[in-house]
Amino acid sequence: MPTIRSRLLVVLVVLFGSVSVAGVPPATAAPPPGSLWFDDPAVTVRDGRFTDTHGREIVLRGYNVSGETKLAENKGLPFASVADARKSATALRALGGGNTVRFLLSWAYAEPERGQVDTAYLAAATDQMKAFLDVGVRVYPDFHQDLYSRHLFDADSWYTGDGAPKWAVDAGNYPDESCGICLFWGQNITQNEAVKRATYDFWHNAHGVQDGFLDTAEKTMRYMQQHLSAEQFRGIAGFDPYNEPHAGVYDSGQTSRAWEKDVLWPFYERFRTRMDTAGWRDKPAFVEPNLFWNANLDFQKQEGGLLDAGSLGPRYVFNTHFYDQKAISGVFMWGKAADGQYAGDFRTVRDRAAAARTAAVVSEFGHPLAGNVSDKAPTVLKAMYQALDSRIKGADWWADPAASGPVLSGSQWQWDIYNGRHRELMNGNPDKVLTTGDAWNDEDLSAVRLDDSGKPVLRQDARLLDRLYPSATAGETVGFTYEDRSRDGSTTLTWNPVPGSLPNVQRLVGSGQYGLLLWRSNGGPAPTELHLPASFPAASTTIVSDLGTVHAPPAYTASTPVGVAQEPGGTGSRRLLLTAPDSGVLHYALVTNGATAPSADLLAAARSELAAWAAKEVNQRKG
Repeated sequence: MPTIRSRLLVVLVVLFGSVSVAGVPPATAAPPPGSLWFDDPAVTVRDGRFTDTHGREIVLRGYNVSGETKLAENKGLPFASVADARKSATALRALGGGNTVRFLLSWAYAEPERGQVDTAYLAAATDQMKAFLDVGVRVYPDFHQDLYSRHLFDADSWYTGDGAPKWAVDAGNYPDESCGICLFWGQNITQNEAVKRATYDFWHNAHGVQDGFLDTAEKTMRYMQQHLSAEQFRGIAGFDPYNEPHAGVYDSGQTSRAWEKDVLWPFYERFRTRMDTAGWRDKPAFVEPNLFWNANLDFQKQEGGLLDAGSLGPRYVFNTHFYDQKAISGVFMWGKAADGQYAGDFRTVRDRAAAARTAAVVSEFGHPLAGNVSDKAPTVLKAMYQALDSRIKGADWWADPAASGPVLSGSQWQWDIYNGRHRELMNGNPDKVLTTGDAWNDEDLSAVRLDDSGKPVLRQDARLLDRLYPSATAGETVGFTYEDRSRDGSTTLTWNPVPGSLPNVQRLVGSGQYGLLLWRSNGGPAPTELHLPASFPAASTTIVSDLGTVHAPPAYTASTPVGVAQEPGGTGSRRLLLTAPDSGVLHYALVTNGATAPSADLLAAARSELAAWAAKEVNQRKG
């Protein structure tokens, strides 16, 4: 791939002269291999949705890269080398179906000495970021923190943190850390006095620590803008200023909502100004509300959600996390997740973003893959992806598809190729070397690992992770559902069966996977595209749409209403492209791998059923 890009660049130089000067990156670069005329990675926010330059609705789906940044073993970088970053990026695209990553950065390593930014760290981070941008994966960086800083914790502590540099901790003279009787690391947020006081000081700019952070963030963004090519920089979707904000300590009489209004939001406005100054004016800030605003345990929940920030878009994106603390606790949820388990939780995210007139992203979600609650993971993750896809549970979808609404963007925690292979000295303690799981506070959530040959392999069911989803919709999404048929052990989970009222569609799908997209066209020439999982090879993929009904779809051309093409990046991942040149018309497309050489009669009968169903359940309801 680099060779192809280099040859293209040489041709450009010959034709147009030098494209760079010493110390300045080229103004342009070849797009990722496999790119088509409509492939522009730039995104913005319009009418409460992520959109591209063609006005298509964009869904950002992928993973956090990675919790390795929290560790010292690779000096605050997600990867030990650019080669590992490339290996990971290719696997994320080809195995995990991702088109976006939340790319973690460390303040501690970016500014190890007060006022001195480590450009070697920024260079290494930027080079690793390029590995994802060059395979067509969008990136939004995140200055990550948990429990404020690892430098708050004793060498023999049960816990550790990440985020702030040692100089910021030394400035505060904080009490010796202790969480008391804590079963989970997150309890330090509200029970560890050192964490609480240091966090409070950051938000109130004690000792100038917030000023220092903002200075470093601005320098980091400027460095990246200057050292990414123009094409690569277009793939930067925005910036997440601060992970999981919490007050630490509330002032006397202060509520969580007031803290968001008077403390957190002014910080985001300051960060937004730094983005503009650094050359990121056209990119949104992915701002997170109070950590506990959407907790699903009543005693944790706090009022919030940036309720007093007004209209956020297009300069800000509503960015939140969701973990099922009931399921993780092992106490408050005994069984496994079921159909529609998180529809209400994710509907709250959608509604809050809509009220703020901006797009939403669930930038962290997941569940432990080891430990005494890991048996819940297959159902919890399936239910979370289901809730990202649709506002309603599967059992209700076919009866009211228009209630499904837009598809949510999200980044699963996490994608760490070093899972189970770490060598982390916890809090610098040579007698406490962590190698298992994620090597951080007993977490084990990575969807990927390396096998004995050094090849990335999935740790979760590929049917769950590599999903059909509308990555770009040329118009307005009316509804979408995907039945992944993922497994819980030996049990196939089917939460959205095709109803018996559509017998020919039911027969066509059989026991296979299927997805169904409903959308209203916008009249533009750029097609609607859906990511095709590896489980949908062309030879066994069937599309039933008002645009055409085909088995084993042909290669995409501008005159082919239903076609298949490689996704940008040269990783072998593929997409379905649906071209509808009209405007305001309801379209539907069923995509399934359940049929083997279906007859023309079956395809025609399924199309007739879907047409009548769409007219009844969407058009007539609208009328």
